[in-house]
Amino acid sequence: MATLLRKIGLIRLHDRDTEDPKHHQGSLKGTKGSQKNNTNKHCQTANETNNILSTPEIKARKLDQHGKDKPTGKDKLGKDAKEKHKATSASSIPPLAPHRQHCTQVRTRRLMKELQEIRRLGDNFITVELVEDNLYDWNVKLHQVDKDSALWQDMKETSTEFILLNVTFPDNFPFSPPFMRVLTPRLENGYVLDGGAICMELLTPRGWSSAYTVEAVMRQFAASLVKGQGRICRKAGKSKKAFSRKEAEATFKSLVKTHEKYGWVSPPVSDG
Repeated sequence: MATLLRKIGLIRLHDRDTEDPKHHQGSLKGTKGSQKNNTNKHCQTANETNNILSTPEIKARKLDQHGKDKPTGKDKLGKDAKEKHKATSASSIPPLAPHRQHCTQVRTRRLMKELQEIRRLGDNFITVELVEDNLYDWNVKLHQVDKDSALWQDMKETSTEFILLNVTFPDNFPFSPPFMRVLTPRLENGYVLDGGAICMELLTPRGWSSAYTVEAVMRQFAASLVKGQGRICRKAGKSKKAFSRKEAEATFKSLVKTHEKYGWVSPPVSDG
């Protein structure tokens, strides 16, 4: 029995040793083939994944997202229109410097014309001198008032040949009124206030008209002096005190504010 078992074991060993190597290689090839097939299957899976991502639905999603990132034709046109509107609005606003230059030219031509007309006057009603040759700063001498007035008598008695006023013209003259104040002599009443300020509606922005000339304003002032019973101040000490421009400007601003509140009527005493 033992001898039989040995023979069987030897036969199995012989069969294993004598096994065809091609069969072994074939088994190896089969193993490699299966691995290759698995690899191919994996690649196919990857390709299938790529194919899934390339389906029309996914492409549409990509295009949709890309379209959201890029502005549409309407949005682009709207943006261009807004920019064009801004550029047009900016270009429609004239530069500040040419506007000022134009105002200066208008003021200069108007004052040159008025100065020539005043010098042609034959009645010697007023005469004009430029302050330091400044066309926009005038000293105006008022030579005549109503000869039946008390003011005219005061001028005769005090040997006052004229009432001297200073008139300055703003940049936007004649569309804004000049600032006018009395310099000498020192007057009382006649709508002449502290500092030599003059209470006349036509000298305010509300009452002014570009059609008014300097001559017309001076004639109106001469009439208001008489109407307001203006007199030359003869009080000792006070008569020699000069009017101040700063005081005149402050007084004029105050009276304009008061008249804007109550109108051009006699305001309450508490408001001056």
